[in-house]
Amino acid sequence: MENKFRSLPSVDKLLSDSRIKQLGDIYPHDLLVDLIRQRLEQERASIARGAPSSALDEIVESIRAQANALASLHPHYLINASGVILHTNLGRAPLSKEAMAAMEVASKGYCDLEFNLDSGTRGSRNTHIEQLLCQLTGAEAALVVNNNASAVLLGLTALARKKEVIVSRGQSVEIGGGFRIPEVMKQSGAKLVEVGTTNCTYAHDFEQAITPRTAALLRVHSSNFKIVGFTDVVTLEELVALGNKNQIPVFDDLGSGCLLDTTQFGLDPEPMVQKSIALGVGLAFFSGDKLLGGPQAGIIVGKKQLVDKLKKHPLARAVRIDKIRLAGLVATLIPYLKGEALKAIPVWRMISMPLADIERRAKLWAKESGDLARVIEGESMIGGGSLPGGTLPTRLVAIGKQSKAKEQSTAQKLAQMLRTQQPPVVGRISENVLLLDPRSVLPEEDRTVLQALRSAVADSRAKGEI
Repeated sequence: MENKFRSLPSVDKLLSDSRIKQLGDIYPHDLLVDLIRQRLEQERASIARGAPSSALDEIVESIRAQANALASLHPHYLINASGVILHTNLGRAPLSKEAMAAMEVASKGYCDLEFNLDSGTRGSRNTHIEQLLCQLTGAEAALVVNNNASAVLLGLTALARKKEVIVSRGQSVEIGGGFRIPEVMKQSGAKLVEVGTTNCTYAHDFEQAITPRTAALLRVHSSNFKIVGFTDVVTLEELVALGNKNQIPVFDDLGSGCLLDTTQFGLDPEPMVQKSIALGVGLAFFSGDKLLGGPQAGIIVGKKQLVDKLKKHPLARAVRIDKIRLAGLVATLIPYLKGEALKAIPVWRMISMPLADIERRAKLWAKESGDLARVIEGESMIGGGSLPGGTLPTRLVAIGKQSKAKEQSTAQKLAQMLRTQQPPVVGRISENVLLLDPRSVLPEEDRTVLQALRSAVADSRAKGEI
C-alpha cells in the first residue's frame, strides 16, 4: 500500500501539467493548489480502502472538472416543461418582464431603499410596498420579510412568546423541506395547543382550550395535502367570531398568497387574502413566490396595532427583505392593481392558457421530434404548496413506449439529452414515457424548446441511442 501512496503525483507535478497550467490563466494559484490537495487526499482515502490508484490523466481531468464546476455553481435558466407550474425544485414562480426589469434597476447601483427623496432624510423600505398591499388586500398595515416561514416565526415571536397558540390538530402540518409548524412555533417560544382530531375539529374544541395565556387562534391552510372522507373543519368565520368574543386575534397562515378567484379556471377555491382580511383576521401570512407570482418573500397583512408590534421587534431586521426582491415584488403587485394580472403575471398566464393553444403548440413540438412523439391528453399541476391535488387539462408531447422496465429507455436518454441543452429543457417521465407539457412553458419560449428538441433528437440518433 505504501508503494501505491508513493505512486501518486506530487502537488508540484500536477501544477506543472500543461492542462492544469491552462487553468492558471483563469483561476488563482492558491485555488488550484487547494483543489489539487483535496483530490490527492481523496485518492489516499480511496487507496486506504483497497481501491487501485487512479491514472494521472484521470486525476488531472477531475481537477479540471472541479475547477470549472466552481465557476458554474450559480442557478441556471432552464425551460420547465414538466407541467408543474409552481415547481419548488425549479424556483417556483417565473417572474414577469416588469419584475425582472425592476430587479435589474435596483441591483445595478444605489437606490432609494431607505431614503426619502423629497425630504432628503432617512425613509423606510416598507413604505411603498405597504401602500400597495393595503390597497390590494384591504388590510390596515403590511410588512414584508424574507419568506413565509420567517413571517410566521416573526408573528409568533413578537406576539405569542411564552404564551399559547391554539391550532387544529389537522393543521399542525409539515410545510415542506422538513419544516413543521410545531417546530416553527417552538423556535418562536410560543406554546402550541392542539385541539380536535386529525380529521375533525369543531369551534367548541377551540373555545374549551382558551385560557388567560392564549395569545392567538391559528389557522394553517393545508396547502400541500388534502384530507377527504369524514371531515369537519372550523371555518374562518367561526374562528374570527370566537376570537372577537374572547378578544383574541386570529392568525391566518395562507401559504400561497392568492389574490384571484381560482374557480374561474375550473380549479378548487384557494383561500384569498382579501377575504381573510374582510372576515377580520388579526394577521394573514403568505408567500410572494407562489400564486402571487413574484420573487421569494414573506408577506404579512392585517391590523395596524399588531403589524406595528412586528415592525418594532428585533427579529424583523434579521428577516427583512432585500432591495432586489422588494423591487421585484412591487413590480409584481402593480398589474394586480391595474386588473392586468392574467396578462402580465406568468403563473396566471399559464393557468388561464386556452386548451386549444396548448394543443396547437404540442403538435408543433411533436412534429420537431419526428416519428418519436405523439400528442396525448394529460393534466398539469399547480404545485408549490398551492391547490393540493388541483389539476388543469392539458396536452402532452409523449415520447417512448409505456413500460415498467428498469433499463434506461429512449425516453430517459432523450430526457437526459434535453437537460444538457443550453438552456436545459426539463420534462417528466412516467412509466418510461417522456412527457413535455406546453402549459408550464411560456409561448415566447417555444422557439428555444423546438431548437432543443431538434438538437437532442439529432445527437441521440448520431450516438445510436434512439
